[in-house]
Amino acid sequence: MIGLPQRTEAAQYYHQYIDRIVNPDVTAELRLQLDETVAILNRVSEEKSLYRYAPDKWSIRQMWSHVNDAERVFVFRALWFARGMETPLPSFDQDVVVTGAGANGRDWSRHVEEFQNIRLSTIAFFRNLPADAWKRTGTASGCTFTVHALAYITAGHVDHHLGILRSRYL
Repeated sequence: MIGLPQRTEAAQYYHQYIDRIVNPDVTAELRLQLDETVAILNRVSEEKSLYRYAPDKWSIRQMWSHVNDAERVFVFRALWFARGMETPLPSFDQDVVVTGAGANGRDWSRHVEEFQNIRLSTIAFFRNLPADAWKRTGTASGCTFTVHALAYITAGHVDHHLGILRSRYL
């Protein structure tokens, strides 16, 4: 689907991610983001990846584990709604998930590789959606989303965390 999401396609909170993406072709944006993001992540050393900018903040590894898991969740939601499932989906508690991920116990290079693999799967999913699936809606975390909006949220969430990585960690 071409074009930016309307304000009605997701709860206001999620527009902090949607509004970061100005490309009207979200699948092209997801592909461009892959190469740009991997180039930035590959500049982070194993040692630096354990850095926290404050004692109560996530390490770079934990933050990127969150990014990887959030992309999985956003795309699962898109899959659920695109295929016509009507059962509402639960919330995603990022702090519980980060704690359970054990991110600091895995090499940084594995996080980067994981991002690449997840993103390639994300691109394939969105590229192969039937035209009518982009408009389908569903409920997750008590909010209504279109599949279209979830694609933009996926891209915008990565852009958001790249901004944090640049400004607070690097």
